Amino acid sequence: MNVNGNVRKDMHVGLTVEIIQKKDQSTGETTVGVIRDILTKSPQHPYGIKVRLQSGEVGRVQRIFE
Repeated sequence: MNVNGNVRKDMHVGLTVEIIQKKDQSTGETTVGVIRDILTKSPQHPYGIKVRLQSGEVGRVQRIFE
C-alpha cells in the first residue's frame, strides 16, 4: 500500500487518513479523520487524493494510517 495518499485504489470509505485542507496549505496544518467520500475520480493525483471526512472537512490525503 502507498501510505502517502496519491493513489485512489489505496483509499476506501472508513479508512483513517491525514488530510490537508485548502485553507491550511500555506501553514501545512493537517487534520486526521475517517473517509466518508472519495472525491477525486482519476486513479492518482500528485498532490493527494481529495476526500471528504465524516466530519465534513474536505482535503487532499497526505498520509494513510494502517
